[in-house]
Amino acid sequence: MRTKNLLIVLTFINVNCTQIGNRDPNKSVSLPTPYIVVLGIAQDAGYPQAGCHKKCCNLYYSGKARKHYVSCLAIVDPAAHKRWIFDATPDFGYQLHYLDSIAPAQDTLLNGIFLTHAHIGHYTGLMYLGREAMNTSHVPVYAMPRMKDFITENGPWSQLVSLGNIDLKSLKQDSAITVSDGIHIMPFTVPHRNEYSETVGYKIYNNKRSVIFIPDINKWNEWNKDILKVIQENDLLFLDGTFFKSDELPGGRMNKVPHPFIEESMKIFSKFSVQDRNKVYFIHFNHTNPVIYGDSATISEISTQHFHIAEEGMMFPLR
Repeated sequence: MRTKNLLIVLTFINVNCTQIGNRDPNKSVSLPTPYIVVLGIAQDAGYPQAGCHKKCCNLYYSGKARKHYVSCLAIVDPAAHKRWIFDATPDFGYQLHYLDSIAPAQDTLLNGIFLTHAHIGHYTGLMYLGREAMNTSHVPVYAMPRMKDFITENGPWSQLVSLGNIDLKSLKQDSAITVSDGIHIMPFTVPHRNEYSETVGYKIYNNKRSVIFIPDINKWNEWNKDILKVIQENDLLFLDGTFFKSDELPGGRMNKVPHPFIEESMKIFSKFSVQDRNKVYFIHFNHTNPVIYGDSATISEISTQHFHIAEEGMMFPLR
């Protein structure tokens, strides 16, 4: 995939990583001011997906598409030597390595992990913080009330707490916390399949820029907020692009995972100016979504309408 640089409100730097984790960790590449970097773009199970023998994943095994990691963003504050990530994915090790390659850790591994919800792609990377792996000490993990209870009341995650590998920090809906000089993070609930926890998106902002991250949500009309207003009021948005259209899963399975299709979202957002449409980057792609394996016709359709596809390695300044 190759996204054209059409962004008006924010500029980005594509660090041209062909695959997360293949950069020389001794060569840092970053921006001089706080920035967001994309560490993953795939749905919870990654790309290729386990057990898939269809065209979508065979393109990877035949060398015609590249691997992609599970949806994840990071914030880097170079001046403060601080780093935060949004969601701890099954690809945590690769993503941490890539983050180290562009912004090496200083005194601490991570200054915080912000969790969105309790589906496998969004929290299971915490396992790498345990004593079987990194055996970390008191990594701050930020979570909403049900998500926090899920971790503390269920093994093996509860062991991370009892052994001091992580420190759970409480979040409140629509209540911002300040993580660094002028950088604020605010969770907000969104409708989703909340079997084990609530689901949140995040607003990341300072006095210059505001960024929205919503990797998972049901249909836009089920949300108690107007997505059109949210787009107009913010500068950059990473939005749920799990499926491109309605026929990607067989046997009625699409009804059980009611994400907004990219086709639907583009139709809803089509009333916007080019400037507003250029704010939108789709993310969190299922292995069946043509954009994940670089289908040129699909990507062209999206870019022609002035929307974007998130790519691993994209960097967006916050100032």
